[in-house]
Amino acid sequence: MAGSEQRPLRADPRRNRDKILAAGVRVFAEKGLDAHLEHIAREAGVGSATLYRNFPTREALIEAVYRNEVAQLCDAVPGLLAAKPPYEALRAWTRLFLDYVTAKFGMADALRTIAAAGSNPYGHSRDMIQAAVTALMDACAAAGTIRTDISPADMGAALEGIALTSARPEHRARAERLLDLTLDGLKARS
Repeated sequence: MAGSEQRPLRADPRRNRDKILAAGVRVFAEKGLDAHLEHIAREAGVGSATLYRNFPTREALIEAVYRNEVAQLCDAVPGLLAAKPPYEALRAWTRLFLDYVTAKFGMADALRTIAAAGSNPYGHSRDMIQAAVTALMDACAAAGTIRTDISPADMGAALEGIALTSARPEHRARAERLLDLTLDGLKARS
């Protein structure tokens, strides 16, 4: 086989991989570094061999779980904009952002461990999230529903601040109030 291109996975292996990633985010968020890979395999409904065939190391699984969460968050933008008015799409996406932050918080120790080992699980995640915020804010600005003197970088910083103070699941209600306050301040005034 020429080159180092990977073939796309067939449907069954892709489904198994997706089930492992979904189970991984739940188990790592709940158990952190204490999560057993066999527990993740059971939770996903696959054998340990299937898990290790897809993710040969704990670090590979942790990084893939995190990157998958970022991708799902950012990939939601076009669908939200197609299904909702721009401001409502932004509001809905900020709730997805809270879900992502809560999962990331549960995985923080695991992510720090693989980062300390020299891998960069965060890679392009900040750029991807900033692009998602920009697309949503651009759509809102074009619809005239938000102020244009607030940059996507400012909104990103506000989201990061909310994440830093309210990432724990037990702080979800406060995080949603802070998001509502932020979004209300973003609205265009007549």
